[in-house]
Amino acid sequence: MNHPKFKAVHQQVQEVIDLIGHKNNTLAQIKINNTRELLDALIDFTTDDADLIEISKYQILINQLEKSIAGK
Repeated sequence: MNHPKFKAVHQQVQEVIDLIGHKNNTLAQIKINNTRELLDALIDFTTDDADLIEISKYQILINQLEKSIAGK
């Protein structure tokens, strides 16, 4: 979904991916935490099922990225 409300989330996730690629895991973890906070805020104010599904996709992706950091 290319919805404007997810633009910030998408951008933060991309930054996490870039930081992991540059082996900057400390900053990547900080970005992950910030992204989780943003996702939590979106959940609090979202009633649309499609948006909730999109948020859950980002949550899963963030969890996987965090696991990749922990595995290194």
